Amino acid sequence: MTDSRPPPVDASTDHIVATLFYKSHSPSHAHPHPDASPHSPHVPLPKVTLDGLTEGTVPTEKIEEYPLEPPTPGPDPLDHLYGSYISQSCLTDFFSTVTAIIPEISDENLTSRRLERSKFCRVVEVIFPLPRTSSVTLELLRRHESVSRFEREWNVEAVFQKDDVFRRYKRLAVFDMDSTLIQQEVIDEIASIINIKPQIAAITAAAMNGELDFEASLRRRCALLKGVPSDVWETLKQRITLNEGVADLIKALKKLGFKTAVLSGGFTPLTGWMGAQLGLDYAFANHLVISEDGKSLTGELTGEIVHAEKKRQHVLEISQREGIPLEQVICIGDGANDLPMMGVAGLGVAFHAKPKVQMQAPARLNSKSMLDVLYLFGITKEEQEELLR
Repeated sequence: MTDSRPPPVDASTDHIVATLFYKSHSPSHAHPHPDASPHSPHVPLPKVTLDGLTEGTVPTEKIEEYPLEPPTPGPDPLDHLYGSYISQSCLTDFFSTVTAIIPEISDENLTSRRLERSKFCRVVEVIFPLPRTSSVTLELLRRHESVSRFEREWNVEAVFQKDDVFRRYKRLAVFDMDSTLIQQEVIDEIASIINIKPQIAAITAAAMNGELDFEASLRRRCALLKGVPSDVWETLKQRITLNEGVADLIKALKKLGFKTAVLSGGFTPLTGWMGAQLGLDYAFANHLVISEDGKSLTGELTGEIVHAEKKRQHVLEISQREGIPLEQVICIGDGANDLPMMGVAGLGVAFHAKPKVQMQAPARLNSKSMLDVLYLFGITKEEQEELLR
């Protein structure tokens, strides 16, 4: 792997950067290949039973568990053969994949840069030209079947962006809250307290998958909260858990001078509290009505609903207020109601998102830590560590 960047080219050519993430924390192959070598220190070799068979290959003795037909074969697990990290073989295959999609370029037009110094590097940037006269577009690269096959074979995710100054110097980060900044869906947590979680969870899932209108589904869910004590938020604060890497990501972004915002389809008491805990600059959410005696929720909403279009509008308004071009905005979420705000940002990232959202978002990231977002700006692991000191 080389660490050089491509030479300047004429104005008729754009540059594309593909950030390759090896999914070391979420192996896609059930049984490692017995000849797998070399391995990362974090990926154990397959165990072998006393009779010499690789663990997991012994047929079951229970006839009811015996498959009626063999499973559909998938791509060979090439990462297990050539290395459970971004190996040179993986990189060579990616070069071949890109040049097959873009016939106007060759291998010599692609360069790579390791974003980790480790021998078992997990994240690599690949930079290559894309002639503006080419029929291939950035959107086509993101959806191309050959790229999808490469990702499956090597257990890698590829995030494609235009490689320009706005990619490297973002200034505004906007987050969804439930299942993005935090692990929970707040309304589901309230429902679990009052024992109506199945009813609300079913509506929530349908809304996040885009099967129901968000505002209508939100009002239906809120109606089920009528009579819940108004101090329920204090109970909920004890249940809230940040997703891994969130606190470090916000700390790093602040050192870089970012403005930050959370736009939530949840509720102001918790969104405002979480925004304050993380030191975010903006926090918007929905307002639940409290009874006249102040003791319980009425199940009604007041004010504007923070639905998909409202999130998009907030992004536009915040960027204008702060004087930040949309090209320097990154939006991160997991639900269908986050797609419009992702669409107006310089980069929209579906983080551990619903399947439909991963298919439609400009980029998807399913790594263990949200701190990995920094790699999308070209910030190396060593630079990240420096930001967090």
